[in-house]
Amino acid sequence: MKADPSQIEQVIMNLAVNARDAMPQGGKLTVETANATLDEGYARAHSPVKAGEYVMLAISDMGMGMDAETQAHIFEPFFTTKGTKGTGLGLSTVYGIVKQSEGYVWVYSETGKGTTFKIYLPRVSPTGKPIPAQTAAPADASKAVRETVLLVEDENTLRHLTRQYLRNLGYTVLDANHGVAALQLSATHPGPIHLLLTDVIMPGMNGTQLATHLSAPRPEMKVLYVSGYTDDTIVRHGVLEPGLAFLQKPFSPKTLARKVGEVLATA
Repeated sequence: MKADPSQIEQVIMNLAVNARDAMPQGGKLTVETANATLDEGYARAHSPVKAGEYVMLAISDMGMGMDAETQAHIFEPFFTTKGTKGTGLGLSTVYGIVKQSEGYVWVYSETGKGTTFKIYLPRVSPTGKPIPAQTAAPADASKAVRETVLLVEDENTLRHLTRQYLRNLGYTVLDANHGVAALQLSATHPGPIHLLLTDVIMPGMNGTQLATHLSAPRPEMKVLYVSGYTDDTIVRHGVLEPGLAFLQKPFSPKTLARKVGEVLATA
């Protein structure tokens, strides 16, 4: 990663202050780092992202969260939800520093569920050049899988992208944009559904509620949860029990293939 340490410190401090203000009764602030691959498919669906290898910095809180309307404005200069206590410059400063470092910042938040800011900064080689995204090997048609996956994701772009990933790997995919539609698909599908791949937090029925509804008619079905929140944040909020299969967004086809294969192979 090539970035100004003092500027990254400023990013972390600004996000930490926001997290503190979002938790007036106290809570837990989590700072996490990881390597991440943003592939061509993800880049096409999330302009202006460039495909490549990144370092991910996540700042998560257990606060009040934000609705979609608030999220649409948070990086605008002078926009604030803190009244006279806020300048509205903290997040716009974060955005500016990340863009200057040729990175990207995304926010995952639900009212009452806390907020996670994910910052992606390009990984660089010893020569200082960005590392290109690792490409997944094409699926081997001679080893086509036969499992059926029920994919449930309320974000249309991501659902279409994940559906294509899975089909390229040879899976039969049923997809729905919310829990009720998924239940209807399951009720009318004549064959087995080997895996439920579901977002954790969705309007109406969340992923765990959906899995509970489907477990009675399909007790052999495995479940893999996905979320833009980090796994630690999801568990701390009590949305998921520790130890359940979980995949953090965004994910590459290679990561998805490995995790789906692992879950389907469990007893």
